[in-house]
Amino acid sequence: MDITDFKGGENSFTITPQGAGKYEYSIDGINYQTENTFTSLETGEYFIYIRDINGCSPVYRKRVYVLDYPKFFTPNGDGKNETWRIPYLSSRPGANVIIYDRFGKLITSFYGNAPGWDGTLNGYRLPATDYWFVINLENGRVIRGHFALIR
Repeated sequence: MDITDFKGGENSFTITPQGAGKYEYSIDGINYQTENTFTSLETGEYFIYIRDINGCSPVYRKRVYVLDYPKFFTPNGDGKNETWRIPYLSSRPGANVIIYDRFGKLITSFYGNAPGWDGTLNGYRLPATDYWFVINLENGRVIRGHFALIR
């Protein structure tokens, strides 16, 4: 499985089955295709299905997650977008997220299973501006980017 995520609407994954055979692939268990790549995927949880075209074996099923980061958040007390977090990052609890301000000052860090960042530092609300981050995934992959805090 090769997942290309953190690419906005251009997320994708390619399924590489083990063993000989002619296979077809699905992400809903209903509609199958012979192409093993799925493109233009949104952030989310997917189940991949692999079946032999000749019906020789049971259908293989596996859960995968396509990740991406929100471009902004609005910690203003209205109950919406109150924290900045990576949806489905809890599927990778060892992933580490580090957030910096525009001058490179460390603001906070948290792991994949944490609730995220609420826009404060030492109990004080930080200003509306862009913030930068680094995500260190368990497989050694590093994701860098930025997002906006909007008040």
